[in-house]
Amino acid sequence: MLTNSPTKSALVTGATSQIGRFLLPRLESAGFTVTAITRQSPPPNSAGISWQQADLQSSLDSQADFLFHLAPLPLLPPFLAHNSTLTRIIAFSSTSCFTKENSPERHERAIAAQLKEAEIAFSAICQAHNISWTILRPTLIYGCGIDKNVTFIAQLIRRFGFFPILGRGTGLRQPVHADDLAAACLQACLSPATANKAYNLSGGETLTYRDMVEAIFQQLGKKSRIISIPLPVFKILSRIISRLPVAMITRMNQDLCFDHAAAYQDFAYSPRTFRDNNMGFERRDDSHFSNFSNICLINAVF
Repeated sequence: MLTNSPTKSALVTGATSQIGRFLLPRLESAGFTVTAITRQSPPPNSAGISWQQADLQSSLDSQADFLFHLAPLPLLPPFLAHNSTLTRIIAFSSTSCFTKENSPERHERAIAAQLKEAEIAFSAICQAHNISWTILRPTLIYGCGIDKNVTFIAQLIRRFGFFPILGRGTGLRQPVHADDLAAACLQACLSPATANKAYNLSGGETLTYRDMVEAIFQQLGKKSRIISIPLPVFKILSRIISRLPVAMITRMNQDLCFDHAAAYQDFAYSPRTFRDNNMGFERRDDSHFSNFSNICLINAVF
């Protein structure tokens, strides 16, 4: 999909996201001239990257051919209405469009519906404007210490020395490193087979929720101390503490697995395993997790 032109111009929305932190240097190394979009104060420009502070509600002063959309997908269709010079788009959705579509929680069903509607609208706009598109749907991203899953678990372990799980924690997970997703962006661009297709992108290892937590203990150099709390007890707690959504609690023992064979076939996607690699943890102040109720609240996010 990439041409032999000496200059390749690209927009990156959501440039300060987990994936963006790995994608920008990869694009620069690949010879792209990059305009990185952020809503916050941008960092200094580098040789191949120009930062622009903007939202996605208006037209941008750019003649880029490529767009790597790392921001929330529902923001993309309105953005394309004002930016029509693009010829190739790699956009990120999420496997949440599948895992949350039948959730008992209304707001989770709404998230799934918004993602699906955005995917349909995005592909329709691209078809109308003759733009080649690819949708990537990752699951459970980690890798640079800012995620709300793996890093939160690590923070709680550091602060309390143990981690509570629901029941046996048998639900299967496939954590995917943000750098593997950044690599997938370029791999998908290079492969003509990815045009006008969507791919689920999981990590290179399938493990239970409990095993995932044990791997985090190991990465931190700490002895594994996991406290198993029966699901009925957590359901009682959820009635007492209204902010504990039952849907999020029960998913800890549900399989959230996705096959990335199509991505491997079309653009040689080959993600790393979860264990024995840099999980991107940063030491932070976790003093706001001050009691067991807060532990349960954060745990419910997973």
